This record gives sequence, structure tokens and C-alpha cells, in this order.
Amino acid sequence: MPRTISKDNFTTEVLNSPKPVLVDFWAPWCGPCRMLSPVIDEVEEEMPGIKVCKINIDEQPELAKQYGVMSIPTLIVFKNGELTNSSVGVISKSEIVKLVNINE
Repeated sequence: MPRTISKDNFTTEVLNSPKPVLVDFWAPWCGPCRMLSPVIDEVEEEMPGIKVCKINIDEQPELAKQYGVMSIPTLIVFKNGELTNSSVGVISKSEIVKLVNINE
């Protein structure tokens, strides 16, 4: 189950994570976000080497603004505290895997 991230645990869970982190910026009212959610769950299950986190933009607007999230769903990959890749909109599981694995 993806972890829920807030500004209070973002540094610990995302920036200081020893594993690559896939962050899903979403909102409960977003249809495409709900379509993408089970795909993200599958990626988490199949890729134990990564951490998957979700940020509800309605509850965490500061984090969305900090990372320039204008449309959702937005996926952002962090490695060693650095933003390494991102994608906006619904993408396939294979595209998510590529997003995470780039620059390995």
C-alpha cells in the first residue's frame, strides 16, 4: 500500500529514502487519478526495490506547488533526494517502470 505523504513526513519518507521513490500527486475527485491508482499498486507490488508514495494535492498544496504540479495525476521519481524524472497524465505500467528505471 503506498504511503501517504504530507509536508511533515516528506523529507523523511521521500528525500532521505535510501530507495528510489515514486510519488503520485493525486486527488480523490480526479477520475484519471483513480484509473491510475491500481496500476501504481501493481508497480509497487512488482518492484520491491522502490518506495511508492501518494500526495493528495488538496491536502498538501504546498508540496504540489513546490514541485510545479499543475495537472494530475503527476508522477515524480526521486533518487537520493533528487527529482530524476516525472510524467503528467495516465500512463501504462510499462511506462511507469521505465520512468522509475531511467538512469539506473
